[in-house]
Amino acid sequence: MSVQRLGYLGFEVSDVQAWRSFMTQKLGVMEASGDEASARFRIDSRAWRLQVDKGTSDDISFAGFEVDSAQSLAAIRKRLEAHGVEVTTETADAAAKRGVLGLLSCSDPVGSRVEIYYGATELFEEPFNSPTGVHGFLTDDQGLGHYVLAVPDIDAALSFYVDALGFHLSDIIDWQISETMGTTLHFLHCNGRHHTLALASIPSPKKVHHFMLETTSMDDVGFAYDRFVEDETVVLSLGRHTNDHMFSFYGGTPSGFAVEYGWGARSVEPGWSVVRYDKISYWGHKPTKKPGD
Repeated sequence: MSVQRLGYLGFEVSDVQAWRSFMTQKLGVMEASGDEASARFRIDSRAWRLQVDKGTSDDISFAGFEVDSAQSLAAIRKRLEAHGVEVTTETADAAAKRGVLGLLSCSDPVGSRVEIYYGATELFEEPFNSPTGVHGFLTDDQGLGHYVLAVPDIDAALSFYVDALGFHLSDIIDWQISETMGTTLHFLHCNGRHHTLALASIPSPKKVHHFMLETTSMDDVGFAYDRFVEDETVVLSLGRHTNDHMFSFYGGTPSGFAVEYGWGARSVEPGWSVVRYDKISYWGHKPTKKPGD
């Protein structure tokens, strides 16, 4: 038994209003609810997928992974505890605040809060409506998208996410960051999405390197790219990745980490074999500026 998809992400941010504008006007997601201290956003029929809360870290605050039933949630709990992970069963009130029927929580080796749940709230009667006209985002069985964590101990991180949570290795990329620095990226899947999570052993002031949203139209990537170009917040130019074949660009967020905005990634199919790559991208993704500049 493994987690089945990434359901939601939360970030602690110093400027909620800046994030509210960024999410709606730059990424084209739909605000679901919010006030001066917090805001939630939709990208599909789910009641929410992204949350920002007022704080000082400007970093990821939690990640929520979905399973399909109460029985699956119990099985995940047993698996985590069998691998020595301390698991908390959250109260009914905490589950209700997330809009789910059952909720567990634990911490990964870098101190990130990980939540596992079932029974998320659907709002089919209130269709997703993008403020910028985005046609839609690819979710369904593949979940929210993906995110990348900077981890000091790659073996401990892999033990938690692969052995305890049940992720599978898709492939690795030996990334030469500069002439003097290199690392190996591990890309992990739990459904057909090429990777829901990637782990990188790189020095970083933040836990999260970037999160990714995948659109259902290539043109929506182009329109978003223009919006980022206008205020000079493109971090990596348009390009295509070697491993998942995603056509995308990277933009800076108000909190100093990046967002990848993409389209057209290939899926993990039956018979998939783990391989390695020497390059992140086979064209494009050229640096323009750092996320915090």
